[in-house]
Amino acid sequence: MKVWIDQDLCTGDGLCEEIAPDIFFGQDDGLFYVKESAAHFGEETRFDGVANPAGADGQARIPESLIEAAIEAAEECPGECIFIEVDG
Repeated sequence: MKVWIDQDLCTGDGLCEEIAPDIFFGQDDGLFYVKESAAHFGEETRFDGVANPAGADGQARIPESLIEAAIEAAEECPGECIFIEVDG
């Protein structure tokens, strides 16, 4: 599974990072982005709109152990900006 955030819809509340800090992080622009944590994938990959594109072009893999947290973050997001896609 992969996750991405539509920064045009992000309200900057940060609930996603509170729920799943290994997947979501805030930037200086007040918006949130996704990452692939080194703890799960061997190296930190931050999709922050600078080195990698934001939005759907900056998708991050979700480790098995965090799928439920990613779904909860998407459900709780006030901006409804978190999108989860199934590989395949």
